[in-house]
Amino acid sequence: MRKIEAQMNAAIQGCTNWKNANTRVEYIAENDTSKVYLHGNHIATVGDNFLEVFDGGWQSVTTKSRLNAIINAHADALKDGIFQKDHQWYIRDNNVTREFTNGYIFA
Repeated sequence: MRKIEAQMNAAIQGCTNWKNANTRVEYIAENDTSKVYLHGNHIATVGDNFLEVFDGGWQSVTTKSRLNAIINAHADALKDGIFQKDHQWYIRDNNVTREFTNGYIFA
C-alpha cells in the first residue's frame, strides 16, 4: 500500500478531514461517514457498516489503487476488491465477481 493510501485510511479510521496531493478525505459528523475524493471526484463513502464505491468518472490505475486500499482496510481484503480484465472493471464481493457499477455497496 502506498504511503498516501495509508494516510487516507488513517484519516477515515480517525474520523478526520485530511488532504494530501490529489486525495482528500472529508468526515461528515452528521451521519458519521467519510467521503473520499481523488482529483476532486467522489470515489468512496465509508460508514460504520458499509463501503460505497464509485469510479469518479475515471477508471484509472490510481482510482483502482485507492479503492482497493480502502476495501482492504474497511471490507474483507481476502474476498473483496476491484480488478480489471480486458479493459473492463469488475468487483469481487465475497468471492463473487460482478461488473463494476458506480454506487456499489459492500455491506
